[in-house]
Amino acid sequence: MYKGVIIDDEPIIVRGLEKTVKWEKWGCVVAGTAYNGIEGMEMIRKEKPDMLISDICMPQMDGLSMIAALKSEFPHMEITILTGYRDFDYAQKAIRLGVCRFLLKPSKMDELSEAISAMLEKLQEKAAIKEAEEEEELEEKGIDAGKNGTEGEKEELESAASSFIVKNALAFIEENYAERLKLADVADNVYVSQWHLSKLLNKYTGQNFSEILNHVRMEEAKRLLENPSLRIGDIAETVGFLDMAHFSRVFKKQVGVSANEYRNTVCTPQKK
Repeated sequence: MYKGVIIDDEPIIVRGLEKTVKWEKWGCVVAGTAYNGIEGMEMIRKEKPDMLISDICMPQMDGLSMIAALKSEFPHMEITILTGYRDFDYAQKAIRLGVCRFLLKPSKMDELSEAISAMLEKLQEKAAIKEAEEEEELEEKGIDAGKNGTEGEKEELESAASSFIVKNALAFIEENYAERLKLADVADNVYVSQWHLSKLLNKYTGQNFSEILNHVRMEEAKRLLENPSLRIGDIAETVGFLDMAHFSRVFKKQVGVSANEYRNTVCTPQKK
């Protein structure tokens, strides 16, 4: 049996989908329902469903970020969006991130049926590929050769979703570097687990979260050091350091000289 999850902030829609759709006919079961994106993400991480039917315009939820997070963290899961948000560009972006179907409310039963059928077909294709690989115990070259068609498309979608997440995570760090920022804060903002975000940051940037955050902070500190009226201690606090000694260690490690040396040798000549 395939497992499905339904997420929508309108309870009548959730109950309607749960009770009206003949899930048994499709060999499916509704493993859980949720009424907002946060609860929905918790439900998905708990149940690890095969398919999801979800709204994307819910309170405190960035729909595209949610889609990217789901496709990156749960690449096997197929998604159908059911929404009243009638923006063609938005729909195109959602589909590029890996959404199987994008349906507008109110949707007819035949549209829902076609969406479920399409999701099941994709799930079966993935299962067939996996089974063939396991049965034949393909050598590495053979596996690479087989990454055409459905499997290649899947990897492309996963890459698009993952790069979307990393882009949003880096933007969030750029905007909030002065705060007491933790990996958990950034992960919550892009709707993925800390572990998954850490893996993506390393893959796409070659750096861990602390290295990225410190780099952003040091770039801003270098800019502020060009203003001789600012005390170095104040600059350290402005870019997010409560401990001056910690700031000094990080600055020297990142830049190669102390903050004071940087101001005297790099910034001062520019003022002449």
